[in-house]
Amino acid sequence: QPRHVLLVDRGLAKIARVSGRDVDFASLRHQHIGARVPVAWLESNETSCILYTSGTTGKPKGVQRDVGGYAVALATSMDTIFGGKAGGVFFCASDIGWVVGHSYIVYAPLLAGMATIVYEGLPTWPDCGVWWKIVEKYQVSRMFSAPTAIRVLKKFPTAEIRKHDLSSLEVLYLAGEPLDEPTASWVSNTLDVPVIDNYWQTESGWPIMAIARGLDDRPTRLGSPGVPMYGYNVQLLNEVTGEPCGVNEKGMLVVEGPLPPGCIQTIWGDDDRFVKTYWSLFSRPVYATFDWGIRDADGYHFILGRTDDVINVAGHRLGT
Repeated sequence: QPRHVLLVDRGLAKIARVSGRDVDFASLRHQHIGARVPVAWLESNETSCILYTSGTTGKPKGVQRDVGGYAVALATSMDTIFGGKAGGVFFCASDIGWVVGHSYIVYAPLLAGMATIVYEGLPTWPDCGVWWKIVEKYQVSRMFSAPTAIRVLKKFPTAEIRKHDLSSLEVLYLAGEPLDEPTASWVSNTLDVPVIDNYWQTESGWPIMAIARGLDDRPTRLGSPGVPMYGYNVQLLNEVTGEPCGVNEKGMLVVEGPLPPGCIQTIWGDDDRFVKTYWSLFSRPVYATFDWGIRDADGYHFILGRTDDVINVAGHRLGT
């Protein structure tokens, strides 16, 4: 149980507070504004954070990540995948309770020397132009969101987007669920920027597949999150036989060990469950993503959905 819960009271509803546990954010901020907080020096393998995600069965899994490897992975990804430049502005329209927000709001932009925008609210409130007002006001150069949010905005007139000066925006990254071709084409044409799909998981902490614009000049392919990133030895295996799949054959997407820096180290407080869940599905130890996929003749991968009873909605897993 948490010792304290930090509450941000917007005055929208009465909050039933627990005495001694709940702390008002505004009051605490007022007490400590301007305070200098010393750096907490940690050994590189110490735990940096625990993010919970749905389990295929039973209680949610606490994904445990380290300090050093996570920082290395995020800093490198900002350079090679996201093209982040010091002095630029990164807008990840996510929340920090989800892995995308945790990695690419809190840590990665700051490691790259960029300003990071924390936005609290919907993409349609107070109107459907709120994101684009932010892009214009803060001269955002790189933006990250999920396909579901773009599909919602697609219902509104494009004039509401185009009336804003989006000349600073160079690229839009989308992840969290399969990106359909009509949505990708619509948002790319509307914003007049390339759209980079990418595939990963809470467990990986950074993209497993994408097009690394800092390393690779190959074009994107609609419907595909790209190709495996450095450090990920991605395979597609037949779920029954465990044999490798051929071109355009459906299989479970797995990663040969060892996993690269930044990935899950274990399940918090349950090493046995970590091994049993992720590394024991096949006769040889490979990391199971529990996602179906296919690979075309050019090496591009396509994600087809989950192999288990988990439903993926805008990158948020709902388990039975």
